[in-house]
Amino acid sequence: MRSDALPDIPTVAEFVPGYEASNWYGVGAPKATPAEIVEKLNKEINAGLADPEIKARLADLGGTVLAGLPGDFENFVAGEIEKWAKVVKFAGIKPE
Repeated sequence: MRSDALPDIPTVAEFVPGYEASNWYGVGAPKATPAEIVEKLNKEINAGLADPEIKARLADLGGTVLAGLPGDFENFVAGEIEKWAKVVKFAGIKPE
């Protein structure tokens, strides 16, 4: 996906099929955190991310806001772990 900050600049993926590299940030909580606390955090964080000033500042930094539900983030993280585990295995990367 092209950056909103540089919409006229093609992405590497437009030239190299299947290429993907990105970074992301999220907020996590311990697994035993009560659902009502997770829901409250999610509501407030999403409200902050919807604030036009925050969205504009993140856009200035080249970021894209991806607010959602806790389950969405859980699925996203699981997908990232699966994807990058394949890369690590293929490359034979070992901890030092």
